[in-house]
Amino acid sequence: MKSIISTPSAPQAIGPYSQAVEANGFVFVSGQIPINPANGQMPEGIEAQTEQVMHNIGAILDAAGLSFANVVKSTVLLKNIADFVTMNGIYAKYFTKDCPARAAFEVSALPKGALIEVEVIACKN
Repeated sequence: MKSIISTPSAPQAIGPYSQAVEANGFVFVSGQIPINPANGQMPEGIEAQTEQVMHNIGAILDAAGLSFANVVKSTVLLKNIADFVTMNGIYAKYFTKDCPARAAFEVSALPKGALIEVEVIACKN
């Protein structure tokens, strides 16, 4: 059995997918790009984009009754791996203890020209 998680506090899906899906005690948050849900715009620069992505993830986790402390796995996609150190500094503000497992990759392109996309898996237990 699965249930769909959705919140207006994060960007609506731009394709045939859900913001998040809960199944068997896990919440799978779809990759979030740095769209501000209030105005539909993307900020410029890796710092502002990383902050917006993390804000979007936080809103979805909150809608599921969870927080960043529940995240067990994350995947970070970067347009430029040279942005890793900057992204990591901002990411570290959200994961301060018992950090999740993580993978990070450079990719050739991201939706809407974003510099970063992040997906997470969280556990309700």
